[in-house]
Amino acid sequence: MKAVAYQTPGSIDREDALQDITLEKPQAQARDLLVKIAAVSVNPVDTKLRKGAAPDGDWRVLGFDAAGIVEAIGPKVQNFKPGDAVFYAGAINRPGTNSEYHLVDERIVGHKPTSVSNTEAAALPLTAITAWEMLFDRLEVKRPPAQGGNIILIIGGAGGVGSIAIQLLRALTDLTVIATASRPTTQDWIRECGAHHVINHHQPLAPQMEALGIGAPGFVFSTTHSGSHFNDIVELIAPQGRFGLIDDPDGLNVMPFKRKAVSTHWELMFTRSLFTTPDIAQQGQLLNEVAALVDAGRIRSTLTEVAGKIDAATLRKVHAQIESSTTQGKIVLEGF
Repeated sequence: MKAVAYQTPGSIDREDALQDITLEKPQAQARDLLVKIAAVSVNPVDTKLRKGAAPDGDWRVLGFDAAGIVEAIGPKVQNFKPGDAVFYAGAINRPGTNSEYHLVDERIVGHKPTSVSNTEAAALPLTAITAWEMLFDRLEVKRPPAQGGNIILIIGGAGGVGSIAIQLLRALTDLTVIATASRPTTQDWIRECGAHHVINHHQPLAPQMEALGIGAPGFVFSTTHSGSHFNDIVELIAPQGRFGLIDDPDGLNVMPFKRKAVSTHWELMFTRSLFTTPDIAQQGQLLNEVAALVDAGRIRSTLTEVAGKIDAATLRKVHAQIESSTTQGKIVLEGF
């Protein structure tokens, strides 16, 4: 089968940064689905792994988000059959979705929304799982703190996670959503996603929050550049608030939160699959709920670009674009 992979981690400007290769078609075991891949999207985690993670064997195939058709099932599969249309975000400790066929544990797979295309569906899983788990499992936005429990600030609202987090909040809660973006186009985008207020993350956040005149947010969800915004977050968040982040700031010191008794929450959507936690199947259930919201018209795909076919040249271009930190929504590739 065709696949895109790398042997040596490093910068994307090398011809061998990602290469077209041929691999053996895998066989479904246990609770695995063998999925024929129709579309994939690219996430920042792909670029981080490509830059710094050496393959376990000869090659490492990246890619997490995917939409496709179940080709075969393992003997212990309970919830899917060949021919089912699915979407999912894969696991960080298994080969990725940048291949014609892919193995994935059925417990982290959802039935694809019926009302959208494969490209629209492939834009959703990783970011939707990340946003959902952060909002409802980590920050527990439906259990408000005493102050600011009706307000949330999302830093980096125009990216894939921010875009879907705003929509989930508007569809499933009554919270007032403030989101950050720096360019007119990205500010328009997050307003389309449903943000009540937009502020600029290239300017100090605390004065802008105060100027809104709505009070301090009880929740802050930072999707990017958390270290550079940290002092502002300490200043603007409500006492007993909850702070969540998904990026990797250097040497984050949360001691300044002590005075306000602010709790800190990390989210990594790969945790359940990486450790095969007892609640691993919640990811599949979550994706089915996301699909239902899409089909009901309550949220929409964050797809903004179909870059081309799934091949090394196209993936190199998309990786470079992701690394520029200017991406709006999600970039998807379709077919081989």
